[in-house]
Amino acid sequence: MVASLYPEAAGRHAVPGFAGAAGGTRRAMTTIDRIAEPWGTRTPYGPGESWPIRVDVRLEDGLGEAEVDRWVQSATVLHSNGDGLDIAVKDGRIVGVRGRAVDRVNHGRLGPKDLFGYQANNSADRLTVPLVRRDGQLVESDWETAMSAVTGRTQELLAERGPSSVGFYTTGQLFLEEYYTLALIGHGGIGTNHLDGNTRLCTATAAEALKETFASDGQPGSYTDIDDADVIALYGHNMAETQTVLWTRVLDRLAGPNPPQLICVDPRRTPVAAAATVHLAPKPGTNVALMNALVHEIVDHDWVDRDYVDRYTVGYDELVKQVADCDPDWAARICDLPAADIRAAASLIGHAERLLSTVLQGFYQSHQATAASVQVNNLHLLRGMLGRPGCGVLQMNGQPTAQNTRECGADGDLPGFRNWANDEHVEDLARVWNIEPAQIPHYSEPTHLMQMMRYVEDGSIRFLYVSGTNPAVSLPELHRIREVLSQDRLFLVVQDIFLSETAQLADVVLPAATWGEKTGTFTNADRTVHLSERAVDPPGQARADLDIFIDYAHRLGLTDKDGQPLVKWTDAEGAFEGWKECSAGRPCDYTGLTYDKLRGGSGIQWPCNDEHPDGTERIYRDGEFWSSPSYCETYGKDLLTGAPLDPVEYKALNPSGKAVFKAAEYLPPHEPPTTDFPYLLTTGRTLYHFHTRTKTGRAPQLQNAAPDVWVEMSVDDAARHGFGEGDLLRVSTPRGSVEAKLRISGIRSSTLFLPFHYGYWDTTGGHAPGDEAGRAANELTVTDWDPASKQPLFKTAAARVERIAAAEGPSPAPTTTASRPAAGDAVPGTNGGGRAAVVERFGVEESQR
Repeated sequence: MVASLYPEAAGRHAVPGFAGAAGGTRRAMTTIDRIAEPWGTRTPYGPGESWPIRVDVRLEDGLGEAEVDRWVQSATVLHSNGDGLDIAVKDGRIVGVRGRAVDRVNHGRLGPKDLFGYQANNSADRLTVPLVRRDGQLVESDWETAMSAVTGRTQELLAERGPSSVGFYTTGQLFLEEYYTLALIGHGGIGTNHLDGNTRLCTATAAEALKETFASDGQPGSYTDIDDADVIALYGHNMAETQTVLWTRVLDRLAGPNPPQLICVDPRRTPVAAAATVHLAPKPGTNVALMNALVHEIVDHDWVDRDYVDRYTVGYDELVKQVADCDPDWAARICDLPAADIRAAASLIGHAERLLSTVLQGFYQSHQATAASVQVNNLHLLRGMLGRPGCGVLQMNGQPTAQNTRECGADGDLPGFRNWANDEHVEDLARVWNIEPAQIPHYSEPTHLMQMMRYVEDGSIRFLYVSGTNPAVSLPELHRIREVLSQDRLFLVVQDIFLSETAQLADVVLPAATWGEKTGTFTNADRTVHLSERAVDPPGQARADLDIFIDYAHRLGLTDKDGQPLVKWTDAEGAFEGWKECSAGRPCDYTGLTYDKLRGGSGIQWPCNDEHPDGTERIYRDGEFWSSPSYCETYGKDLLTGAPLDPVEYKALNPSGKAVFKAAEYLPPHEPPTTDFPYLLTTGRTLYHFHTRTKTGRAPQLQNAAPDVWVEMSVDDAARHGFGEGDLLRVSTPRGSVEAKLRISGIRSSTLFLPFHYGYWDTTGGHAPGDEAGRAANELTVTDWDPASKQPLFKTAAARVERIAAAEGPSPAPTTTASRPAAGDAVPGTNGGGRAAVVERFGVEESQR
């Protein structure tokens, strides 16, 4: 049964009355275990055709759609895909979800986290009252006491030490309106440069790679490029697990006529790799060598659109010089790959008529992250494949609202993709906020998270406000992070929906509302803006993050230069209107959007304005970039050192605002294997969980599918050690150890994999900090980051393994994913049983959409 879950057998479902896209669609439905079958039933279609509708419905046991009191419009918040859905409400409680057939992103489909993740809203251990630390313990309090403590300490530090003593660390899961309000408070009100999001851990490189090539953030491509592409290349992007519905779209193309050819770059045999025409499994840390070889081949065989390059780009000669000696034989020795496979991948790229490329954490969380990701952009510039159907780059996001943190200035940028080094941009932002330009810190780029942690460690940041994220599990070298966050001199505020590992260390904990309990907008990885309406009330005294931020600003007495409140809105729609003014005329222009326009139909892609009233499917058509020196978001950086270019250098390089080829030499990983630590450890995600499991660990179907940590090792390596499936191993790096059961999988030799989701907090019972510290992958990762994007390195650490105990059964790793056991049917298959049953409807009539 395990094998049937992979793409080569993905069409095995026979749906009565459903002939598939090629033969015409008739109305039909089926019920399916969507834990065992994560991508659901195939609906094949061919190039240029519309992706057929399949509406997925999941309701609590025994409940029918007609028995639901209300269906409330929203979209998904447990990955970056942005699947449109409706929330089912019964007796004031969320009881299920249904995909939106009219939505451009998913055409009604939902993934496992979409279908079951809502159950976290109803969890009995939600935070419902503020907590304040008294005599070393967190005790229940009230909003007045808690907010007085938060604002009081802020004011003390501002008076004693100034704005640089205050820092904010937010998430990629709040709403646009909340990020923008937070950026206004932090940058415009308090005047601190220390504001970042946990998007630093997942998509900082996405933003930086786009900035380096196009001088601005903003995804060039569209999800609909899957419908037209004849070659799809996925670089370090296990789409099957991180964006299950998008992978479903690829699977349906593969099952239809004239399917695309796939290139997969991943050290593990993921479902993507199993479906690929060419699977490249490089040694972790060698991505730049591989990419330089692919660029070399495109240039060497003259698979270059010279007219496009000459008209729309700069830097070509430097790129050609850099890759001149980087042939596939050279790269094969570094990457430990067959040179023939590199040539085969290059040939697919070189002969593609419509090329789509996607990039994610396998590139982003490695050293030279930006350098590797930029080479993907270079391939598209060389081939002239941007701005047309099927021709796009998606430097993917990992979180549902990561794009909003970047747009709104909550993650190391200024709002509206403004350039911190351009005084005119700072003056324009000050105009929007009605403050003096000097109030907005722009003496350097906003502080990135890892530097903020060092400032906390050395005592210059004394107040840290954490909203919606869990750094005590998600940051590298956790023993150090726990020590940093536990300092007596640090005043730690945590705003969250559960008592996370980080919240347990806080001085004040503020209970927040979550998705479905508040209204706001969020933007997915292809610039699609969705509206999420409030469906139910939050539990107890929990409040929307926006309301908490507004209260904080008012208590601090933040005003504009006319003495009026700095934050002028009182609700989400007012904040959205404020953001529209800030975005006007910038690349991420929202001025053509309203809440009413987003209600009832599909999400809409920005820019949306008078020129593009229905949104913009693809940007950079006909070489029109946002890269002119006076308009661009950034002047760029050196890819090897991270040193920023100044305005004069950039203007000399790119006076006409073209796309920029950027070259980089390959450098080896910072922590190579040694005799004592002979393996390379890489960490990552699994299909059934999101981040540190604060939500998915409380959804029974998701938690049961992947209940605990495991470690993956290749067949050859396991045989050499004499290890067997399910053996309990100790994985160690120079920083610590983790105990995990072994899954012998399709991972490349000399490489280990640990999922990073598991901290020391057991969502089913609750343990004190430290009780389970031996299962968090980030006990092992290194405090280091990419020089350009400042994204931490989670993909390369030198490690060793030893067996602690023989197996008492298989590891808890899922069998439906990249963790598929090499032994196949020898391990019981992952399934959800009747509690994971989901209705799939096909050929939905207009009235049902």
